[in-house]
Amino acid sequence: MSDLLDQSVIEERAHHLVKAAMKAGADSADAVAARAISSSVGLRDGALEENEHSENDSMALRVFIDGCKASISTNTTDDMDILTKLAERAVAMAHMSPPDPFARLAARSDLMEPSLVEARIKALDPADFNIPTSEDLTRMVEEAEEAAMAVQGVTKSGGAAAGHFLGGAVLATSHGFVGSYMSSRISFSVTAIAGSGTTMERDYSFSAAVHRDDLREPSLVGRRAGERAVERLNPAKIETGTYDILFEPRVATTLVGHFASAINGAAIARHTSFLNGKLGRRIFPAGICINDDPTLRRGLGSRPFDGEGVDCQPLALVEDGYLNQWVLDSATAAELGLKTNGRASRSGANPYPSTTNLRLEAGSHTKEQLISGIKDGVYITDLIGHGVNGVTGDYSRGASGIRIKDGKLAEAVSEITIAGNLIDMFARVITADDLSFEHAVNAPSILIEGMTVAGR
Repeated sequence: MSDLLDQSVIEERAHHLVKAAMKAGADSADAVAARAISSSVGLRDGALEENEHSENDSMALRVFIDGCKASISTNTTDDMDILTKLAERAVAMAHMSPPDPFARLAARSDLMEPSLVEARIKALDPADFNIPTSEDLTRMVEEAEEAAMAVQGVTKSGGAAAGHFLGGAVLATSHGFVGSYMSSRISFSVTAIAGSGTTMERDYSFSAAVHRDDLREPSLVGRRAGERAVERLNPAKIETGTYDILFEPRVATTLVGHFASAINGAAIARHTSFLNGKLGRRIFPAGICINDDPTLRRGLGSRPFDGEGVDCQPLALVEDGYLNQWVLDSATAAELGLKTNGRASRSGANPYPSTTNLRLEAGSHTKEQLISGIKDGVYITDLIGHGVNGVTGDYSRGASGIRIKDGKLAEAVSEITIAGNLIDMFARVITADDLSFEHAVNAPSILIEGMTVAGR
C-alpha cells in the first residue's frame, strides 16, 4: 500500500522517459506512468467462483519529430538504461513514421497551472484509500444475492460479482507540465432469474461509486434485481405499429451515449457523424440541456486535468436545445480549426477525446405523469443489440419492457424492435425529473412519442 501511495517512483520514470526522448532527438514528448491494484470476487448460489487480485505498473511514451509521431508502451521497469533504450527506440520509430499535421502536445497556454492541481484533487475527492478485503467484497455480493433470491418468483441466481480498483497516474511533458492524482472505483452487481423451463426471465441491478460509503445497500440492489426479473415474466407480443416509447433511466443513458459519440471530435473530423454540420443549431427541443462536468465531487468520470494536462472545466454541450460544443482533444481541435476543451482521455500513449461526467438534465414532469399521458406505448427496460448507424443516425434496437395502456403500466412485452432516426428522436425528447448519478453518463427517463415498433 505504501508503494502505491508513493508516486515519486513512477514520476521519476516518466521524467526519465521524456528526458531520454529529448536527448535522443525528439522535438517534444510526453509520458504517462501508472500504478494500480485491483481485486474482484464472483459467486453463484453462495459458492465463491472467482477471487482475483492484481497489481500493475505501466508506462507509455509519445514523441514528436518534424511533424511525425510515434509511441511506445511497456510494463514498468526499475532499470533506467532500459527506459533510455525504449525512448531511443520511440524516436527511431518517429523518424520512419508518416507526417501527421495535427498530432501535437497541448499548447503550453492551455495547460493547467501545476499549483492548482492539489486544490482541485482535494475538491474532487477522487480516491478512497479504505481498500476492501476480498472478504468485504464477498460479504457484499452474498448479501445482494440472498436478497435477490428472497423475492417471490425468483427461482435461480444468475450470479453476483464485485470489484475494486485503486490507482495513480503521472503525466510529464517536455514543455514542463507534471501532474499526478489517484482515483478509485468500487462496484457490485447481481443477476436474478425468475420462472422455470422455457418461461425463465433474467434481469440485474448494480451499484458503482468512487467511495465505498456511496454505494447503495447490497440488500436493496439484490431485491431490485429480483423484482426486475419477476416483472419480465409472461411477456406478451404486440402488433407492429407506432407507439409512444418511454425509456427508463438505465436505458435512456444509451441515447445520451449515442449523442456523445456523434459530437466526438474524431467523428466530426472524419465526417462519420450524423451531427456533422449541426454545431450552433437546435437539435433538441427548447429547454433541453446536456452538460459534461469533470469537476463533480466523487464523480465516476471526474479528473483534475485531462490526458494532455489541460485544465478540465464544465461544458454546456447543449443549452436550450442548441448544440454548442464538440468534444475535443488537442489533435482533433487542430484538425477542426478549434481549441481543445480539455476532453483528452488516455489509456495508453495516445490521447483521444471523450466525455467525463455526462448528464442530460432533468425535466419538470414525474415519470408517473409521463406514463399517465400515454394512451398506447411501451416502457423500455432493456435494449438488445447495437443497431445504431453513427453516420446516418438510423436507430434500430431489440427491446423489452412493460406495455403502457391508457396511462397505466400493464403486462410485460418482449421480442420487439424499436426504430427511428436519432436526429428525429432527439428533436422529440421529453425528460422526466428522475435524474440520478450512478454512471459516468446519466439521464432521467426519456419519452419519445410516435416511434416505430416491430412486433408480431
